[in-house]
Amino acid sequence: MSTVEIPGQQSTGSLIPTLPGSHYTDPTIFELEQSRIFQANWVAAARSSDLAKPGSFRKVDVGGESVLLVRGRDGGVRAFLNVCRHRGARLCVEPEGSLRNKIQCPYHAWTYGLDGALIAAPNLNSMADVNRDEYGLHTVSLREWLGTIWICLADEPPSFADTVQAAVTARLGDPDAIDGWAIDTLAVGRRITYDVKANWKLIVENFMECYHCATIHPELTEVLPEFADGYAAQYYVGHGAAFGEDVSGFTVDGSAGFETLAGVDADHDRRYYAITVNPQVFINLVPDHVIFHRMYPVAADRTIVECDWLYPQEVLDGGRDLDRSVELFHRVNQQDFDACERCQPAMSSRAYAAGGVLVPSEHHIGEFRDWVAKAIAG
Repeated sequence: MSTVEIPGQQSTGSLIPTLPGSHYTDPTIFELEQSRIFQANWVAAARSSDLAKPGSFRKVDVGGESVLLVRGRDGGVRAFLNVCRHRGARLCVEPEGSLRNKIQCPYHAWTYGLDGALIAAPNLNSMADVNRDEYGLHTVSLREWLGTIWICLADEPPSFADTVQAAVTARLGDPDAIDGWAIDTLAVGRRITYDVKANWKLIVENFMECYHCATIHPELTEVLPEFADGYAAQYYVGHGAAFGEDVSGFTVDGSAGFETLAGVDADHDRRYYAITVNPQVFINLVPDHVIFHRMYPVAADRTIVECDWLYPQEVLDGGRDLDRSVELFHRVNQQDFDACERCQPAMSSRAYAAGGVLVPSEHHIGEFRDWVAKAIAG
């Protein structure tokens, strides 16, 4: 594929140019992003708890590939391309489920172990020239961190520490700060999947800034009053937006939530922290729970967003009411996604052909713009 020129990237005074409109609509650019961004970087594919026991599987579409996540009999999680080595049939078509002790192709019954090894096929013993070791499933690189399964389709993945973990450290200012929320021990209390009719970059750009917060997030700015001034939670390293004086918890009406997580110290209590991990993860930290977004671009103008609300297991086991806690960010999500869908049609307008501009408080978007441009230019 050819590279793509990024015109007009010069700042005009205090205003910073965005990407051109075509970068949010052009199928060719979208395909470049799939191969050069989503196939080249670590992406969050699932919660580790989604694969609760041996034989559990989950299918996820990333970078134009179907990837099969499977928990093996040894308890470990592995990732494979969801493609039979014989004639290329999809091995699993359901989004998730449970396998017995094997993965069997429904076309010609080529059969693989939960570790991806080819173990059987019709008449295989009579085909002496077929090396079973060479025809196992194609493996995909995998890491588990923060109770999340991360995968990378690249033959040589970038350093996990220098990309994913570094993004979290760069935001919080301390590599150990994230440990206070013990995210790997939290359980999914609620999961909502959103089908957003907008380009994935519009969603990332929206999350990065709060210039829009006073306009479209009345509930959020009641809980976090400083957001009404337009400065994002990512305004500077280590910054957490403080709760309002009369706010008791991160809930839709500011009423009390749950007990502060055991590892969250006084410096991080009564604050909200937002973290972006390129290209498709948002992590939202509040004192009593964590909100974790995973994005999956489907087309230039459509993105699936999977959002998990994570709580201590004892909160869930105690039958505590999650509704006021979940409702706050569910409304924020709906408000944000409505705004992105409002922008998407204009991306193809001649009025936006050269793009728009960013104000100084949106400087994070300029950094994201440069990261995208560099990636798709190869």
